[in-house]
Amino acid sequence: MFLVTDVEGSTRLLERLGTETYATVLEQYRRLLRDVFAGHDGWEVDDEGDAFFLAFSRAGDAVAAAEEAQDALAAAAWPGQGVEVRVRIGLHTGEPLLVGARYVGMDVHRAARIMAAGHGGQVLLSQATRVLVDRRDLSDLGDHRLKDFDEPVRLFQIGTAEFPPLKT
Repeated sequence: MFLVTDVEGSTRLLERLGTETYATVLEQYRRLLRDVFAGHDGWEVDDEGDAFFLAFSRAGDAVAAAEEAQDALAAAAWPGQGVEVRVRIGLHTGEPLLVGARYVGMDVHRAARIMAAGHGGQVLLSQATRVLVDRRDLSDLGDHRLKDFDEPVRLFQIGTAEFPPLKT
């Protein structure tokens, strides 16, 4: 079970805040998410810039971590005037190859593409993950074609919040 994150508009946020304040925001963001993910038994596979790639042994833990992460981000007191850190999160379940301490395979790419289709504050999950969790608050967003994939993927969103159309 994979969870992938990315801060929406991070370049604009860096430009607006300046390097020092942005570095403080980024460090707070990383600490906050790492604490949430560790609390749900997430294993940090990789991080780069403002993105995280995590593995979880259970889909329910990953979904709970994603939801708690969004709540924690929304509640955080960020430095700077009117700063908002909006993160998109994608979840997908699959069976990639473990090479050393890294995962390789189409499911890794699919998880990243699911995340990239979303918007800040949104948590998206694939049908493969949906069938593993018993949640009534999932919105069926239908079938979507993800970049570089031939077959469409059925996507779901946690909650009923309104977002612009997915970037698919």
